[in-house]
Formats: sequence, C-alpha cells, structure tokens
Amino acid sequence: MSHRILLLPGDGIGPEVVEQARRVLVATARVFDLDLIFDSADLGGVAIDRHGDPYPESTRLLARQADAILLGAVGGPKWDTLPAAQRPERGLLAIRSDLDLFCNLRPAMLYPQLADASSLKPDLVAGLNLLIVRELTGGIYFGEPRGVETSADGVRRGFNTDVYDETEIGRIARLAFQFAQKRNGRLCSVDKANVLEVTMLWRDIVTEVSAEFPEIELSHMYVDNAAMQLVREPKQFDVVLTGNLFGDILSDTAAMLTGSIGMLPSASLNAESRGLYEPVHGSAPDIAGAGKANPLATILSAAMLLRYSLDEGPAADAIEAAVEHVLNAGLRTLDIASSSADAATTEAMGDAVVAAITSLS
Repeated sequence: MSHRILLLPGDGIGPEVVEQARRVLVATARVFDLDLIFDSADLGGVAIDRHGDPYPESTRLLARQADAILLGAVGGPKWDTLPAAQRPERGLLAIRSDLDLFCNLRPAMLYPQLADASSLKPDLVAGLNLLIVRELTGGIYFGEPRGVETSADGVRRGFNTDVYDETEIGRIARLAFQFAQKRNGRLCSVDKANVLEVTMLWRDIVTEVSAEFPEIELSHMYVDNAAMQLVREPKQFDVVLTGNLFGDILSDTAAMLTGSIGMLPSASLNAESRGLYEPVHGSAPDIAGAGKANPLATILSAAMLLRYSLDEGPAADAIEAAVEHVLNAGLRTLDIASSSADAATTEAMGDAVVAAITSLS
C-alpha cells in the first residue's frame, strides 16, 4: 500500500530540516519496505512570494489528497509589515481549519543525554515525559468578530473573540482522556474558569466527559498556576489538556524544560487521524542557510507521522531509536552543544540518523 506525503518546507530553516527528515523517511522506507510517495508545495512566506497567498489553491489541493503532511516552519521579519490577514501565519491557520486539524499533540520528553542542557536543575527534569493536548481550530485564534477599528475621535481599538462550543470541547477532551488511558492515567485540564466564561464552559464539559473515563484521574488548574507549576515541578503532569491560546504558550514553556525547542515534535490530527506534523520551533531566519539548525524535532515529527497517520509503529520506533543512538554517540547541533566548536551541522545530524536507522534495523 502506498502512502502519499506532502512536504511543506516553508520559510527560514524549514527547507533545511524538512530535507533531513525526508532523507530519514526514505531510509526508513527502504528498511521497512514502505511505499512512500512525496509531493512538495508552498506554505507561508514563500507561498506569498510565489503565489500571493500564504495558503494557495495548489497547496490546498495537494494537502487534501495527502495521507500526511510534514511542515518545516512559516514566518519571518520579511513579511511582518503585511496586513495581519496576509501574513505567513495565516497560511498555517488556514490549513489547520481546511483539514479540521483540531487535535494538537506536543510531547515534552527529556532525553537523559540532554539533562544538563535544561535551564532547570537536572533532578527537576530527569525522566520528564508529558503530553500537551491542545485544541487547535477554535478559541481566540479563530473567533469572530476580530480586528482593529478606529473610533470617531480617532482612538484605535483592537479586539478578538475567544469562543468554544460544547462539541469542540467534548471531542478534544475525549481524545485527551484516550491518550491518558495509554499513558499513566492522569489528565490535568488547564483553563481560566475563575474569570473567563468560555473556560467555565470548558471546565464543565471536560468534567462531564470525565464520567466516560472513570479510571482516569482528572484535575483542573488555572493557566497562570499551570505555567508556574511547569517550571516548579514539571513531573507532576502526565497529560495536559487545554485550549488553543493557553496550549500555544504552555507547550513552548514545556519545550524549554527539555533543553532545546529544537528537540520537540508535534502532530495536528483530524478525526480520521490524517495529520500535519511539524517541529515546535519557528523559522529561525537568523540561522537560515547556515547549516546550524537542529533537524531532530522535524525528524521526530516524521516518526509521529508514521505512527499516527500511517499506522507504521515499528518504523516510527526505528527513527526514535536512531535519534537516541545518535545522542548517545555524543553528536550535538549548536543549540544543544556544549560549545560552538563541538557543534555538528544540520546535514551531519541527518547523516548520522540515516546511518543509525540502517545499522540498527
């Protein structure tokens, strides 16, 4: 059976890290006899430059046909002066909405080899392994009305709408409980129900859904406290469920607990498990083209792609084992190296993972 994968290299370091992940997928396919078909298209700033649209129709058609999508990154200062509705990030929001990718998975796992790279004390983060489940197609990023208006007396006013209905909350909550079933049986729902009505409803619906999963230990936490607890005692969390805005912020906080945002993958899934996979890091235009980017988050995103969308668990395991092997061997890109003199290039890290897949499988 063939699997069609759409590559969206995007902006900044995106093309560099996606190319290394593609090489890893090709090597893995060879070992496990997988039939992977790759297409490529534009999203974000590069799509604006080439097509005048951050999510052009040509990309939309390929995205709807793909079994899974691997994205690099979008955005950069080059496009910051464009109107909000025309910026690269609008392409990312558009593809999420178009494919109904409502479930975002962001694991934060600390590799033992990188314990010293975390900004927290090693004893606080050693063994860290949590999963943030973020609702991705609702909330304040998509709510209407939104905009900036000028009053009759010349005062500008910006506004956004944070809105969720019970169906949106219920479907992401059920998935989060299901992931908790496969882990350690604990789920913490993060909201701001003491002041925001939309999250009062969030808490009510999550509590109602919990009755379907009596074996899961459910707790609730306000987002400000959750941010504090992530850096105070991160290992208290197993699965964290939250909305779009809070999930965006908390997942980046969790990323830095692991030593580098360059190490963390993510998955955005719809109800049919078709998904878009991308590293948590941004486009890093300051190092684009310099061979300094860490491709491991994108490579690990490719492993998630194999596991969740293509149901190729053993192949995903092989990629993750290869990454572990390379870290054990001491290879480090600039973001996780002890010094710049010891840093491997983006391509060298990709070479090492490809070699490890071939030798370990």
